[in-house]
Amino acid sequence: MSPARQPPLVTGISPKEGAAWTKVTIRGENLGTGPADLIGLLICGHNCLLTAEWMSASKIVCRVGPAKDDKGEIIVTTKSGGLGTSTVSFKLLRPERISILDQSAVWVDEMNYYDMRTDRNKGISPLSLRPSNPLGIDIDKGKISQSDMEQTFPGMSGDFTSENFSATWYLIENHSSSSFEQLKFAASNLKKQATKKNEGSLAYVKGGLSTFFEAQDALAAIHQKLESDGTERVEGSMTQRLENILNRASDTADTLFQEVLGRKDKADSTRNALNVLQRFKFLFNLPLNIERNIQKGDYDVVINDYEKAKSLFGSTEVPVFKKVYAEVETRIGALRSLLLEKLLQTPSTLHDQKRYIRYLSDLHASGDPAWLCIYAQHKWILQLMQNCRDEFVSGQRGVGALDLEGDTRPLALGRLGHTASLKRGGSLRTPRPSTWRFETPQQVQFVEKLSDVVIGQLPNFWKLWISYVNGSLFSETGEKSGQVEKSKKNARQRQNDFKKMIEELTNQLVKLIRGAVLPATLPQGELNLYGGWENKTELTGAWLTQIIHTVRGCHEALSAMEIPNDLLQVIQDLLLELRVHCLMVTLLYTTEDVKRLAEKEDWVVDNEGITSLPSQFEQCIVQMLQSLKEPLEIKAGEINVRELPANTVSIYISVFINCLEQLSTKTDDTDKSHNCQYLERCTFLNLADHFEKHGFTGTEKITRVSVDTVRELDKKLFEAYIEKRADPIAGSLEPGIYAGYFDWRDCQTPTGVRNYLKEALVSIITVHAEVFTVSKDLVVRVLSKIVEIVADEMCRLMQCVSSFNRNGALQVHAGIKVVTEHLFYSTSFKLALEALPQLHSGADKKLLEELLNKFKSSMQLQLACFQPSSIRPVKR
Repeated sequence: MSPARQPPLVTGISPKEGAAWTKVTIRGENLGTGPADLIGLLICGHNCLLTAEWMSASKIVCRVGPAKDDKGEIIVTTKSGGLGTSTVSFKLLRPERISILDQSAVWVDEMNYYDMRTDRNKGISPLSLRPSNPLGIDIDKGKISQSDMEQTFPGMSGDFTSENFSATWYLIENHSSSSFEQLKFAASNLKKQATKKNEGSLAYVKGGLSTFFEAQDALAAIHQKLESDGTERVEGSMTQRLENILNRASDTADTLFQEVLGRKDKADSTRNALNVLQRFKFLFNLPLNIERNIQKGDYDVVINDYEKAKSLFGSTEVPVFKKVYAEVETRIGALRSLLLEKLLQTPSTLHDQKRYIRYLSDLHASGDPAWLCIYAQHKWILQLMQNCRDEFVSGQRGVGALDLEGDTRPLALGRLGHTASLKRGGSLRTPRPSTWRFETPQQVQFVEKLSDVVIGQLPNFWKLWISYVNGSLFSETGEKSGQVEKSKKNARQRQNDFKKMIEELTNQLVKLIRGAVLPATLPQGELNLYGGWENKTELTGAWLTQIIHTVRGCHEALSAMEIPNDLLQVIQDLLLELRVHCLMVTLLYTTEDVKRLAEKEDWVVDNEGITSLPSQFEQCIVQMLQSLKEPLEIKAGEINVRELPANTVSIYISVFINCLEQLSTKTDDTDKSHNCQYLERCTFLNLADHFEKHGFTGTEKITRVSVDTVRELDKKLFEAYIEKRADPIAGSLEPGIYAGYFDWRDCQTPTGVRNYLKEALVSIITVHAEVFTVSKDLVVRVLSKIVEIVADEMCRLMQCVSSFNRNGALQVHAGIKVVTEHLFYSTSFKLALEALPQLHSGADKKLLEELLNKFKSSMQLQLACFQPSSIRPVKR
């Protein structure tokens, strides 16, 4: 005797409520030892044994049938435990029943149709009741691909509901890692399920056995009635009458239910239309969504929706779909036109241009939007440059306009961090006072504004072309390789066209600057287009330097964008001409400054006897070299213009010499002669050093030419000064000698040196004082020449005397001795002494000695001027 088992106990159900045929999981205790042990399952009073699937002694899965009670317990009955109990209940939700005559505005689910007589559901397929895991063990999906399985098992399938089901395929696909023991357990589960199915079907038949008997009796009665009436007769037979009755019943039903059936057909068509609208609402709402998204600027959303609609309905043959899709194409065409208009609109940022080009490309716009954008930008930049020139020339671009824009918009040249010379964040414009715009010539403002326009627009123009070349306009990740390759192909074909665009822009820039600064370098036919600056201020070297600085910054900024050098060579050529022009203008203005030095000379000498004239001349040259520092600086790719010819610098020397010559006609020449010596000794050497420091070559030749020129001037000034000072002294000798009808043949005994000689000596002392005051170094040079002239004149006069008496000879000997001993000895005196009567007597010689001593005694102070002295000249 085996011990009796405990009755089944249900402790849980999931879910706890639901409509008929809801799949539930029942949990509890003692729910049976196997499928065969389970003999009853009631939920809310309805027998659910047919759909029950025993899983274990604590778990059963089944579907809830259409029970009569809305809420009830779950009762499990087993062979081993008997009738069970339940601690939980299940609530049956009943859907609203709508008959065929009831009007309804909602969709009625007719899939589950209930036969109220048999309580059987007609909509559930037997396949849907099959378990998803028939083996009852864990499923382990293998990694074998579907194609490999199809090649291994051709014509077979791993779906156990298929007619060509392959058990091997199923096991490999779902249980490739299961052990043999697990497979044995799975086989036993299959056997249990087969047994349960057979027993369940038999039990169902047993429960409805009376129904089958009634059906059998009805069929037998019909068969017997047909035989009694005779089935061979055509007319009046039972089947004929039955057919007529059925036809009349059908006609009557049609008459009764025609309106209802019409409404049903209309409802069915409406439901079908609603179903179509619901299913394809994306397409039907797309035109309106496109319009809304375009207004909001959500072009990405529009493009994605269009691509989706095109892939789904682009080749549809359904009339309604074709009509709606045609409307979509119309809206997309309008969007293409809008995007193209925005793309060609100026000004616009590079980001917007790229964005619109990608949109147009994704919308498959005709033509090449990227090239159209490049062409439009090129024309716009050219127009901006020309407008800039027209505004300045016509005077519309005044100081106020430039000041307003300058305050509100940062300079493009300052925004661009380009090249090492500009240093990142720097500006081409140097700091200036607040009054700069009121003092700056229009040409300088124009060049800087023009450079701002070019540097502000050309970088984005170049970047747009680079993006067009490498295909990044369409896909930065390279996903749309077709568009990228097409872009690269178009770029290769249009490379020469773009090169011409850059050349046109640079040529326009250069011609506009030439028209403002170097109009003489433009052909006559282009002056009307680029010239018109004749009434503007003439530019000095300082303003030309500012223009060179601006153009250099523009060139460096363009070079930093990696634009080929051959396209920028025209700017290099312009820079060369600007530098040479600046050099020539600076030389011209310096020449004028040197000419005006004569007006600034105050003839105040320093301790060395030098006036300020040499220093001012040197300062002019140094200032010129400093102002030329930037124009003469050699940047990368530029030509050296420092190799000045010697005659260029000699121009300054000639001008300065002319200045000294002009001054020599106004004042004494002593200072000029000493200045010339200072120029030769110091100034020219200093200038040579300055030229070398600034990189000029050929300074030796410059110095040599300068020294030769100043020496020539010194010679001329010296001769003029000697002539001016010596002629009056020499001219006074003859009148002084023969004053008072003096006669050498009737001369009295001399009592001293005659007065004419003393007067000549005083005049020479006056020249000595004048020269000594200017420069001690010039005393010997000047006095020796003057004394020589005076001595020659005395010798000439003595040689003209035909005869001397004794006293006359003694008087002449005294005069010549005074000159030769204290002033100058000349060969002329020697010839004169030889022509004079000689003094042989001792008395005459003694008297001569007394006369000389008396002269020395009386003229001691005057004669001291001719003695060597270390006293430096005193500044007057």
